[in-house]
Amino acid sequence: MTAHRRRCRPSGHRLAVLLGVLLLVCAAAAAGLAWDPFTAAAGQDTAAPAAGAPPAPGPSARSGPVGQSPAPPSPAPPSPTPPAPSGTTARPAPGPLPFDLPAPAALRSGGAGRKLVFAHYFTPYPLSLDNASAEADYYTRNYLDPRGEDGKHQRYGGLLRDRPQPVPPRDGDWEYANLRQEVRTARDAGIDGFTLDLLSLTGKHRERAELLMRAAHETDPAFKIMLMPDMTALDTDDPTVLADALDALGRNPAAHRLDDGRLVVSPFKAEQKSADWWRRVLDLLDSRHGVRTALVPLFLDLGAHADAFAPLSHGFSEWGSRSHTGQQGATDDVRRAHAKGRIWMQPVSVQDARPNQGVYDEAGNTATLRSTWTHAIEDGADWVQLTTWNDYSEGSQFAPSQHNGHAYLDLTSYYLTRFKTGGWPPIVRDTLYLTGRTQFAAAVPTGGQSLLMSLREGSAPARDTVEVLSFLTGPATVRSTVGPAVREYPAPAGVHAELLPLRPGTSSAEAARGGKATARVELPYPVDHQVPVQDLQYHAATSGRPR
Repeated sequence: MTAHRRRCRPSGHRLAVLLGVLLLVCAAAAAGLAWDPFTAAAGQDTAAPAAGAPPAPGPSARSGPVGQSPAPPSPAPPSPTPPAPSGTTARPAPGPLPFDLPAPAALRSGGAGRKLVFAHYFTPYPLSLDNASAEADYYTRNYLDPRGEDGKHQRYGGLLRDRPQPVPPRDGDWEYANLRQEVRTARDAGIDGFTLDLLSLTGKHRERAELLMRAAHETDPAFKIMLMPDMTALDTDDPTVLADALDALGRNPAAHRLDDGRLVVSPFKAEQKSADWWRRVLDLLDSRHGVRTALVPLFLDLGAHADAFAPLSHGFSEWGSRSHTGQQGATDDVRRAHAKGRIWMQPVSVQDARPNQGVYDEAGNTATLRSTWTHAIEDGADWVQLTTWNDYSEGSQFAPSQHNGHAYLDLTSYYLTRFKTGGWPPIVRDTLYLTGRTQFAAAVPTGGQSLLMSLREGSAPARDTVEVLSFLTGPATVRSTVGPAVREYPAPAGVHAELLPLRPGTSSAEAARGGKATARVELPYPVDHQVPVQDLQYHAATSGRPR
């Protein structure tokens, strides 16, 4: 399977601003999810500036081909409330999740501790770029506004469509405090660490990388940072330069090492350099710095390079497809890695929409998230990488954001628990997740945007749907409202996805049992046929964290 991201090299310029209808069951394996029949019927990077310093050069936005294959088969669903995993310590109820998430110590010990989950951290988009209030900070003025940065993003309606969940201005070392907050947020969701995208070996991106590593160790010494040199962005062909940089970063106690002490290095698009070139890097790390290394290359084309890299690799990974019908090849990827005696790091994603590249994938509401997690669980992946934690220029973020809140991260905690512990956690609180776009896929923006997003080759067809994903302790009646359309349907205990046609207006859903409402969720963003800019990300909300 061919992964679908490609990063361009940094432009080298420095930005001017200083402060920056038959029900089709495609169940997510072992989660008992019902997907409605809209799929078959549908016809339908720029680096952020550094605050307090001149803006750093960064990569232009990324793209690449997608490997497409059929949707995974539908296994039999499990009991909706299986026994709790043994050896875990549940956090006290109540909480925002439909289940009791095991404490970090439980997820890091025994067998659970060997199943590692990382989130891909992209340094251009921290929580804040200038420590200003969200109403007028750099994100709002320059990345979300099509006229921002002197109009350089106007052709595609603005660089971003979403942003990190706003944080208030802080006193003191605000950037460090914000990075510590991101580490806590990831840790509290059950994530073991970040894969740190190294965009540059000097300048602001390098400084932020070092600051993140220090923040990780001081916030939680067990939270690890896996070094991921980005071979589409790093401006060096010299193995010595990279070896020296990896040694320096690897000295930080947060750097991820195996139990035998080897430093883990997972280069993005490793095939940008030959296997012999990488062998020289590893030899230099050993001979020049005394650093033994475990190489886990991430490929955009695993099949073409696995044989050449196998002798020097501890494991393999790939960037993966972000279309919900493009995941079947993941099974072969795991088998190929394991057949060579290598571990496999599975990409898990939620969606992908890139205005500045004019391309998007049809994620199918939460279908891509559920399918990629299902493959990680069912295919026997050793590690997982969430792609991404915070790349807002791809619309691929799991991190809490302005338009999605914690919804996607909360859902990942559920699948993460199964991945790590081997058992589905019991559902103890009725919880609803609601996803939908704010516009129809075919809407033509009225604001002068000239570069429009179109489906990536190989993606599932576009669809106009709202999804109610219910986690229920017992059968209940769900009442949904999508614009003027109101519907009631019986939802089973456990996990169930119901698709509804997208309509103008806002959407909401409520679960009731015995005449009493047990959960309610609303998407506050109205849908309209006429829109100023194109936005093909799915917005999300959860009843567990009312807005």
